[in-house]
Amino acid sequence: VTFQAIAEPHWEETRACTPGRYLILGDTTEISFGHDPAIEGLSQIGNGSGSGFLLHNALMVGAKSETVLGLAGQTIHYRKPAPKKETQSQRLKRERESKVWSDVIDDIGPPSEGVEYVHVFDRGGDDFEVFCHLLDNHDEWVVRASNLQRLITTGGEDKVPLKDHLQPLPIAGEYELKLRARPKQPARTATIEVRFGAIEMPVPKHRSPYVKALNPDPIPMSIVWVHEVNAPADAEPIEWVLYSSLPVKGFSDAWEVIRYYELRWLIEELHKAMKSGARVQSRKLRTADRLEAMIGLMSVVAVRLLQLKSVARVEPDRPARTVVPSLWLQMLKAARKNLSRVHDLTIHQFYRELAKLGGFLGRKRDGEPGWITVWRGWEKLNMLVRGAELASRFKQCG
Repeated sequence: VTFQAIAEPHWEETRACTPGRYLILGDTTEISFGHDPAIEGLSQIGNGSGSGFLLHNALMVGAKSETVLGLAGQTIHYRKPAPKKETQSQRLKRERESKVWSDVIDDIGPPSEGVEYVHVFDRGGDDFEVFCHLLDNHDEWVVRASNLQRLITTGGEDKVPLKDHLQPLPIAGEYELKLRARPKQPARTATIEVRFGAIEMPVPKHRSPYVKALNPDPIPMSIVWVHEVNAPADAEPIEWVLYSSLPVKGFSDAWEVIRYYELRWLIEELHKAMKSGARVQSRKLRTADRLEAMIGLMSVVAVRLLQLKSVARVEPDRPARTVVPSLWLQMLKAARKNLSRVHDLTIHQFYRELAKLGGFLGRKRDGEPGWITVWRGWEKLNMLVRGAELASRFKQCG
């Protein structure tokens, strides 16, 4: 009973998709179990005050439908302290933390015939070696730039900082983005300018053994610059610089790249479902291998609830009976006495009723339910479903 054995069938089922374009949203999150010396096999995380491991997830989403298919791959990494006085050459030769990005790309592998993968990463995925692995697997990408001082070329021999290349790019268009309120930042509507161009990313001077063996040429990419104008003086302007392998010839192409990057929030939702909902960091297992197996199980449950939330958002009027088993509907009706015609529920109504089972009040001013009430509702519904299944077996036996 291992993390790999539990989760791999789910990864394989997710990747067995119909032809089309799919986004692979990749990100790493820290799974912390506090500072408990009684738990065997964990490593230090954060600033060193906690113990746990890193979990790198790759969430597959329909590029057009925006619905969640599942996890295409995952890996667990235990952090090791860097040797003191380590040189750049030594750093490239040892196994680095950033390797999780390449490992999961390779584990997912090339797409099958008729399928296209577009990997979407935040700044943690901006690494020349990562781009090489993507090319090696015949994948596309949208990756946020981490360093605007990185030297790039634009078809000639001279290298220039990326930031200097952005400024002369013509404005392709603009749009408005509504930003919700954040700590010390009121809600506002931001005016966003969009510019795009083409670059080549040179092969770095210091290369890992993998890059040396590959001996790649400079990698051509599109670049999309998203920049807020006339931002309030006390607000940090919105700015994304996005690398993409997709061709960007006009504003509509640039907008597609932006939309793909904006869908990256779904993997943040998955991490919230695991931590706030499933409470994976509160489990009381005492060894790292047992905690890993628990993560494999809870990852699949969390992604199923994220799928439910995703369908409720994208297709709110879809009948719930086309998404969830009929037994779920029957048990929800048994628990929620006010539901007279449960088989007529839409998936959005089902999602809210599930959360109400977990304590969500559902008043007009409450907005959509959070992961804590959704998870509590799911636990109660799951217990009712298990009871109904056991009662059915007992009746058949006797």
